Amino acid sequence: MGEAIHAIVINRVEKKISSELKEMTLDDLPAGDVTVNVAYSTLNYKDGLAVTGTAPIARTYPMIGGIDLAGTVESSSSPAYQPGDKVLITGWELSMTHGGGYAQKQRVKSEWLTRVPDAFSLKQAMAVGTAGYTAMLCILDLERMGVTPGEQEVIVTGAAGGVGSVAVAVLSQLGYKVVASTGRPLVIMNPPVKPWKEPMRPMMKLKKMTGEIIGSVTLPNLATRPAPSIEAAS
Repeated sequence: MGEAIHAIVINRVEKKISSELKEMTLDDLPAGDVTVNVAYSTLNYKDGLAVTGTAPIARTYPMIGGIDLAGTVESSSSPAYQPGDKVLITGWELSMTHGGGYAQKQRVKSEWLTRVPDAFSLKQAMAVGTAGYTAMLCILDLERMGVTPGEQEVIVTGAAGGVGSVAVAVLSQLGYKVVASTGRPLVIMNPPVKPWKEPMRPMMKLKKMTGEIIGSVTLPNLATRPAPSIEAAS
């Protein structure tokens, strides 16, 4: 029997999805050429849906949860990585089609790994996590489209969530004029902004650049409203 480890395992019995902290062995881990000692994994909205059974995120069961991880290489049959290397993974359908980061150890494919720069600890890497990575991809796209600080307002929808809050912080730090949009009633906005509850309207050409984090009626409503009086969000 292989070494015992603990993991949060999502399972489905008939149509009911549940999760539990379970003892398993290294032999139970999925195929891969690198075994990682997992130090950190983040809790994203998608993870919450998966472990609570609110939505069927996993494609097969049982499945170890966690869409990302950071840790050190324990063993590797790939020449690209050696024991002790600091690595991380975000994406690659972890917790969907391949076991995720909610385990003390995980076995993965070497091509999925990214080295953690020396300037970052494993904890710092996961503090950025999938949400920070996604937010930065959005910002890089804005820059590739030629949007520069001070040119126009950048509206971030879903601004109270993980991706949105990081996007607001980074954009503000870079000097952009940021408008933060959220539907959460307990979030304090200055000046106060009423929630948008009108029905969906036809799309119009945006006069403001939008960083769209959520869908539904938000973007059509945003496109058909006059520019808000908010100067910036910090």
